[in-house]
Amino acid sequence: MFPSSLTQIAAPSPIVSVVMPVYNVEAYVGEAIDSVLAQQFSDFELIIVDDGGNDRSMEICRAYSDPRIRIVTQANRGLAGARNTGIAASRGHLVALLDSDDRWVPSKLMMHVIHLNANPRVDVSYSGSRLIDAQGNPLRVAMRPKLTQVSPADILLRNPVGNGSAPVIRRTALDRVRFAHPEDAGRQCWFDESFRQSEDIEMWLRMALRHDCMFEGIEGLLVDYRIIGGGLSARIPQQYEAWWRAMEGLAADAPDFMDRYLPQARAFQLRYLSRRAVQLGDGPFALALLGQALRSSPSIAAHEPMKTTQTLLGALAVRFLPTAIIDRLRAPYTGLGVAA
Repeated sequence: MFPSSLTQIAAPSPIVSVVMPVYNVEAYVGEAIDSVLAQQFSDFELIIVDDGGNDRSMEICRAYSDPRIRIVTQANRGLAGARNTGIAASRGHLVALLDSDDRWVPSKLMMHVIHLNANPRVDVSYSGSRLIDAQGNPLRVAMRPKLTQVSPADILLRNPVGNGSAPVIRRTALDRVRFAHPEDAGRQCWFDESFRQSEDIEMWLRMALRHDCMFEGIEGLLVDYRIIGGGLSARIPQQYEAWWRAMEGLAADAPDFMDRYLPQARAFQLRYLSRRAVQLGDGPFALALLGQALRSSPSIAAHEPMKTTQTLLGALAVRFLPTAIIDRLRAPYTGLGVAA
């Protein structure tokens, strides 16, 4: 917990540590850094973790001279490992995560500091996100998550945190979930580095189920979340495998909870991946994934008939209509598939 009055802080440590892993994002990293330096709340450090890429990303990062920027270099460990390195190097009372292809609006840090300062029981503060394309243009899709009375079931079924650039986490909560790296003596972990995907949801569920951490969101679309074709999310089978492995690892913590909610969570995940397959133009795969989703929990069609119907129609269109027509229909909705 940090001091109740921001004007009375005399310690040299910043209030917020921003942790930003960087790996081969030369087209976007400058925008990410600029969005941090433009924050209305200025008592932060920006920890850039060089995760061993081979493009000009770090050259761009090192061109900045702001004293609040610190650069940590490591051999490639993936997103979870880079976040862990950044958290280990951080000094702030709060830790904010930012993926280096995303952007923040200028008020983001200020709003989260106010939120957490006013609500000492909240461990993870997050916001909604606007979706942008690779060029930074807004899409007709946004993440508007549930903000209050967030239960572990909400996290499992809908993941209200939404993406890796949305959360600001209290240091005391991170202290509770820290564990020793199983193979690298002396290294501490917060995110599980055995995951190259689904490391976020594994972390949030571990915080909620094992450590009773409280999640609460704030109003506003404070993140520009970039949708880039060909990224990790395009590798659908691997994404599902990582998600399922995370669920299996958490099942021992709350078997009754998982028995009750996992079939529906699996259905939401499969429907999300079906929408991803639509976005990637694979109609047969999209139909197969949606069929598995409905077999896992037919209730999703009743709970969210419009989204399920849209997914079905999109899969059928990609399966049977000519590519030129599909491209025209899909162009304004490039973000399809981000929301489950």
